Parts: sequence; C-alpha cells; structure tokens
Amino acid sequence: MSSISLQNVWKLYGDLPVVKDLSLEARDGEFLVLVGASGCGKSTTLRMLAGLETPTYGSIKIDDDDVTLVAPGNRDVAMVFQSYALYPHMSVYKNLSFGPLARREPKADVHKRVVDVSRTLGLEQYLHRHPSELSGGQRQRVALGRVMIRHPRLSLLDEPLSNLDAALRVQMRMELVRLQKELQVTTVYVTHDQIEAMTMGDRIAVLDHGVLAQLDTPEVLYDEPATEFVATFIGSPKMNIIPGVVESSDGSETLSILGISVPIDRSKCELHIAQAPAQVHAGLRPHDLFLADESPARCTESFSVVVDLVEVTGAEGFAIVKPAGTETTVEIRVPRSLRVSPGMRIRVAFDPRDIHLFHPDTGERIINWRGPRHRSAAEETETFLGEQVS
Repeated sequence: MSSISLQNVWKLYGDLPVVKDLSLEARDGEFLVLVGASGCGKSTTLRMLAGLETPTYGSIKIDDDDVTLVAPGNRDVAMVFQSYALYPHMSVYKNLSFGPLARREPKADVHKRVVDVSRTLGLEQYLHRHPSELSGGQRQRVALGRVMIRHPRLSLLDEPLSNLDAALRVQMRMELVRLQKELQVTTVYVTHDQIEAMTMGDRIAVLDHGVLAQLDTPEVLYDEPATEFVATFIGSPKMNIIPGVVESSDGSETLSILGISVPIDRSKCELHIAQAPAQVHAGLRPHDLFLADESPARCTESFSVVVDLVEVTGAEGFAIVKPAGTETTVEIRVPRSLRVSPGMRIRVAFDPRDIHLFHPDTGERIINWRGPRHRSAAEETETFLGEQVS
C-alpha cells in the first residue's frame, strides 16, 4: 500500500490554469474519488499522478518519494483509461500477461495470476479472444484485469465505467469496490457521476474549476456541504436553491423564505451572521420536503405549491412544483402510492433545521442549522443498546 500527497499543485496550459493550488492526500489503501463537472481538472490531476503530465508548480509524493519529475514507467502505478487502451492484435490472455512478462517475471507465476484474475472478472472463457470479439463491458474488465495482475503501488482509474450500460455499470461498481478492498491497493478514481462517487469512495474530493471545493466522506459532503456548488453537485436529485432574505430586528435575525419566517440561531452560524448579505441562497434537499399530510412531526413549516411535473422513478417519485406567488421551482419527493398530477395544488412541509444557507456571491456556507449529523460507532451502539433496554 502507498499514500499520495499533492502539495500546492498547479497545471497551466499557456495562461490558462486548469488545476489551481491543489493540495490533497490519499491514505494507504484508500479509495479516493475525484469528482466534478467536465473541465474541472480531475483527469488532468490523474494524469499528473501517473506522470503523463508534469505540474507547472507544486510537488507530488508517493509515500515519501518525490515523483514530480519521475517518468511514468518508474512510478509503479497502473492506470485504466476510459477508452480501454487494449492491444488489438493480442488475445485477452496476452493483454493480461504482457506487462508482467515484459518485466521478466516468471512465466509460471504470471500464468497463475492471469487465471486467478480472469476467474475473478468472469473472463475465463474469453482468454483466447481478441478485443474486437468482446463487448464493451468485457473489454473494460480486461483493462481492469491488467491493473489487478500488476499489484502496483497505486491504481489510477479514469472514468472506467462510462462506456458501460446501466446494469453492467452498477455490477462493475460493486465489483470494483470489493476488489479494491481485497487487494488493499491505494486507488484514485475519476468520475463525473456523483452517484458513482457516493457509492464507491472512502472519501471524495470535489473539484470546481480546478479548485478543491471540499474533501471528505460521502456522508459529510451530503449533510454538510462547504459550498453551494458541492451542495448542488452531490445528491440526486440535486439540492433546491431558493432565494431568501435575512432580516434583523431587536438584536435577532430571521430568514424569510417562501413567505415563511424562520428564526436564526447565531450559534449555528459558520460566518458571523452580521457579515451575511441580506439576500442569501437557501438550500433544501428534495428528500427533506414532504407532502404536508404525510410529513414527520418535526416538520413545523409548510407552504402552498402548484404541481408542474411528476417523474416516477420506481419505488418513489419526484415532482417539480411552483410555490404560490413566486417564479421559483422546487423539486420534492412524493410517495409512489399518492396520486399527484400536474395542476394539482398541495401543501409542502419541511423542518427548518434542514435548511442550508449560502453566500450568493462566494457560494460559501453561512449556516449549518443542525450542526454535524454524524456520530461515532460507539455513540451509535450506545443509542441502540439504550433503545433495546428501554
């Protein structure tokens, strides 16, 4: 296993900065995901780790070795490309064995590893086929197999599942995580798909126009986004952003949103509320908005809406609604069992503590109403045992 450290890394193409002052670490055996919109610098960062690109400024270390200027072949890293990059004139067996044999490893040992890896990936019956005779999913598994057979210090995967169909993508997602945990190889995985990031990563680095917006676990990114960009990028459907106004009176503040006034607890503010602009962006996730008749007891506020569009996704559905008297549209979750149709007027309820506030100019989080929602395993166990006793 190996750790990775990027310190103040910049990558410029001419005068255009693609990666800006990036500092992050991947721990031994960690599955770290780089996620962001197209053009955010995630693939460029991966290529710098592989040695295919050289940082304009900054340094890259694998363990304690500075590899900033080390050639790709001397870094002991393995990379899977989005385009498979298989040798078209070689069979699957030769594609898998080529690297180890080129490094003059014993043939018997290489053969055993090819058999083991092909069995794990379900490729045993395809070992004598050429890439042109394989489906896209099978080719991708061969590309993954070339990484697995090497036992490198570091595995780099650049959107390896993007060419697969939906069902195979889900299957390979689970298989990749399982294999990474078994092999304990430090892995950096690039994707633009936030669902892949949330389900696969031990930690996720969210990049926004070359800048590291936040690095944390999937749970923290979802519950405690540091910026409006992270809040809307992580989570499906994405967080609703609604215009709000902070009003001060007699030394206290309230948030006015959708015709409702909510008191602001100063102790929850991450910026001094006096520094916040009067106009703010309020965030509410679709899963935190309920039909008033079906809402939990904690939902103390509600507002009237007109249903614009309904999407059923299977076990649940989502509706695009327009709050009365506004041009804002909001997405809410609706139970599949309830008949909600366009044009219907309904009431939507929410818990004010589920609101996130963001600065409209910088996107920085102003307030996290609930505070941290995560507890240690010991705290969870203590709560469970207490409930069992009571």
